[in-house]
Amino acid sequence: MPTLFEKICAGEIPADIVFQDELCVCFRDIAPQAPTHLLLVPRVAIPRIAEATSNDQNLLGHMMTKVRTIAEQEGLTKNGFRLIINNGPDGGEAVPHLHIHILGGRQMLWPPG
Repeated sequence: MPTLFEKICAGEIPADIVFQDELCVCFRDIAPQAPTHLLLVPRVAIPRIAEATSNDQNLLGHMMTKVRTIAEQEGLTKNGFRLIINNGPDGGEAVPHLHIHILGGRQMLWPPG
């Protein structure tokens, strides 16, 4: 059964998409935790970062470099932003499809939750 994010990538579920290319899609989170809260997801379903393999290396590198493009587009590069990848229930994973949270627009605290 396709994940929520696979359905968004396929255009089956609407989302506020801010970036997309042949490998990944970035859209606004529906429950934002910061003024800017985006989710960058690969089009191919990788359940979580702990299940990524060496075959996913190019895709993961591509996604990380697209963060800069997206952050610039969203005006986050001047003051900074935070990236988060949750893994498994204890890590706060809610959807079993690898995704990178891009948070910005406010001061981030340390340590996080």
